[in-house]
Amino acid sequence: METKDTAIKHPLSYKRDKIEGNYDVIIIGSGLGGLTTGALLAKEGKKVLVLERHYTAGGYTHVFKRRGYEWDVGVHYIGEMHRDTLLKRIFDYICDEPIEWADMGDVYDKMIFGDDVYDYKKGIDNFIQQMKTYFPAPEDQEAIEKYVDLVVKTQRSQKNYFTEKALPNSLSWVLGNKMRKAALKYNKTTKEILSEITQNKKLIAVLTGQFGDYGLAPEKSSFMMHAMLAKHYFNGGFYPIGGSSVFYERIAPTIVKKGGQIYTNAEVDEIIIKNNKAVGVKMKGGQAIHAPTVISSTGVINTFNHLIPKNIIQQNKMDQLLQKVKPSIGHVCLYMGFQHSTEELQLKKPNYWIFPDNYDHDKNINDYLENPDNEIPVVYVSFPSAKDPDWDNRYPGKATIDIITLADYNWYKKWEDKRWMKRGDDYNEAKEKLAQRLMEKLFRYEPQLRGKVDYYELSTPLSTKHFVNYEFGELYGLDNSPERFNQKALRPKLPIKNLYLTGQDTVSCGVGGAVASGLLTASGLLKKNLLSKIM
Repeated sequence: METKDTAIKHPLSYKRDKIEGNYDVIIIGSGLGGLTTGALLAKEGKKVLVLERHYTAGGYTHVFKRRGYEWDVGVHYIGEMHRDTLLKRIFDYICDEPIEWADMGDVYDKMIFGDDVYDYKKGIDNFIQQMKTYFPAPEDQEAIEKYVDLVVKTQRSQKNYFTEKALPNSLSWVLGNKMRKAALKYNKTTKEILSEITQNKKLIAVLTGQFGDYGLAPEKSSFMMHAMLAKHYFNGGFYPIGGSSVFYERIAPTIVKKGGQIYTNAEVDEIIIKNNKAVGVKMKGGQAIHAPTVISSTGVINTFNHLIPKNIIQQNKMDQLLQKVKPSIGHVCLYMGFQHSTEELQLKKPNYWIFPDNYDHDKNINDYLENPDNEIPVVYVSFPSAKDPDWDNRYPGKATIDIITLADYNWYKKWEDKRWMKRGDDYNEAKEKLAQRLMEKLFRYEPQLRGKVDYYELSTPLSTKHFVNYEFGELYGLDNSPERFNQKALRPKLPIKNLYLTGQDTVSCGVGGAVASGLLTASGLLKKNLLSKIM
């Protein structure tokens, strides 16, 4: 049923607005996986209730504002928006109004090792030719071509692997292993796969420079994940015009116009399960809300450890999965604001990936995690005000920069029980020290920015835990290791009747993974091939 008032308010606040009426589906979490699932179900006639514990909806797609600036917290660029791709079609289908995309140009990523800079150019042929200019030796040129071919083959091999996740258990039992086999052939570490085609340490380091986009270095990451990510960007990077908040703004109306609703400040305490069947949720504060179907978009570890009673987890042997997967690493992000325009500051669109000059990602990460005073292993720099053509309309004469690096949650654990913004001088001093180190990395390559910073703020894994509710401040949910991709149990349908998962843990990290998870969850729940309908 479509509501008559298409301007119905959303999101509502659970602190002020009572949840009334009946719903077909409750979705816990308003990240992109939950919103995609909700929008697809709404378009199939389901009345959907989305519950978000944060005061802002959108998960990692939300923006935060401070001192007259705005920063994206999780969406820095997206691939596959250059033509009529599957991802673009899904967005067009679930959005009430289409999202417009800005092309980042011919170069979308710059890999920087000391004084050496390697451009990632848009277009597979352009990428190959550009890499060959950096590595002219015949054996390296052959390895570059093999690498690109392998990335494409690996990514194509995954179609049946992910389709299998939406099958009913009976079909999965019969067809599952066969459908997963082709993709799992490449489920070795990225370093292991690349070492089969080249021994050039520098070449491997340059080709794997985007590892920060999935949070795991070459010796530990699955090449399945690396191939998904690399292929995703081969045709360039794109940015949503208007900033990452447009994801929520465009998708949410699809849910509410069909009678659904989205609530913020709505923390779910427990999923109500009777006779091994999900029948609703219990809110923090005690209110019970019932619905025939419950979907968790809060991640596997959160769902299993905090939302489902322990005895039911053990009864369904779901605790076995938790023993085989682990959370990804945490991160810190430095948000910088300038009282100068992007043009005045000479900022460009490509992202910077800044590394030590020894071309050894794994060693650098290991050394850093052992002692955070060691060299920072990767510094990612994004220029959102340069990427967004609408920025100057919203914030004339201003510019922003995001700087991100890895961080161990344990470094900040001693402050975890203290309140946000009130964690003490020693916490602020630790943040300030790291903020200065990160700014120095930026100033080396953009010296004109020195002395022009108007405002900056550093978030830690504690911030991520506070706002996004990941237990260890992890950015990417589960570790993207070979062990993770071996787990057949990482699928939308849980052993508990009428209980489903959605979000990056069921597919892969990132925008594409979250959207794909929504498609798989909705398709499996409805027992419909929504992909064919969308296409």
